[in-house]
Amino acid sequence: MMFRVRIHGRGGQGAKTASRILGDAAFAEGLHVQDFPLYGAERRGAPVEAFTRISDRDIEERGYIFDPDLIAVMDESLIDDPLARPIEGARSGAVVIVNTTKPADEVRTGRDDIKVIATDLTGQVLRTVGQPILSAAAGAALARIVSISEASVLGAVSGELKELGVREGLISKNLELARAVYKEFEPMTLSTTEVSTGLQMASLETITQGGEFEDITAPGNSAQRHTGDWRIFKPVIDYARCTTCMVCYIYCPESAIVMNAGGKVEIDYDNCKGCMICMNECPMKAISGEREGEPE
Repeated sequence: MMFRVRIHGRGGQGAKTASRILGDAAFAEGLHVQDFPLYGAERRGAPVEAFTRISDRDIEERGYIFDPDLIAVMDESLIDDPLARPIEGARSGAVVIVNTTKPADEVRTGRDDIKVIATDLTGQVLRTVGQPILSAAAGAALARIVSISEASVLGAVSGELKELGVREGLISKNLELARAVYKEFEPMTLSTTEVSTGLQMASLETITQGGEFEDITAPGNSAQRHTGDWRIFKPVIDYARCTTCMVCYIYCPESAIVMNAGGKVEIDYDNCKGCMICMNECPMKAISGEREGEPE
């Protein structure tokens, strides 16, 4: 049998490393493995994908996983992204892990033949590690679902993070996180098959914008793709502390900070991708970061 796993995340969240952790853990169990990423725009916050195939025999398939048994969506906003389409092609009976603060019955996938598991991985990571990098958490969750042992998962987390040059203190925190996440999940029966069904992704010729279809290959349409959709954290200005020194304006790489008619700086949230450079550079500490999607 073969498990086909597809991971959808945003640049900087650790989708590629999560895939490698899952693959390394499965390999340690004596299984055959493929894992590889697929990048679009190589920028923090941009949608990225990673793939893992796990089998008890040689894997002869190659390339994009069109029909996954197991999907991880590391940022809930990707579900509605017309280019990411993380649910598309999922087999009937597939399991979908969604990183969200919402309960599972409020996550709209448009499919009633798949199982949605809603879990606040970002919250757990921030509490345990202090940085919103989800690789260890997502890798542990996926590995548990496909019945890989905890020892193999922890070995894979440690090995991958050491290879990336992560310092020992952070590795220890990520191992603590992986143990906690692993215990929260249960092995599940997935709709695995021996041979790919050859399902293909829908054409990328059109996307919906404002109720109309636009050709994404046409020139001059970049304004229709707001990089604000990439944001995981958003900067918020405290005007009681802001002196309008314009340092944030100078450092913003997206020109998403503008001056309003009243002479105050404003953030263009349609195009702010949440890099938080403005917060780090603000000399008055007048800009704070808020997690997108926090419950009211």
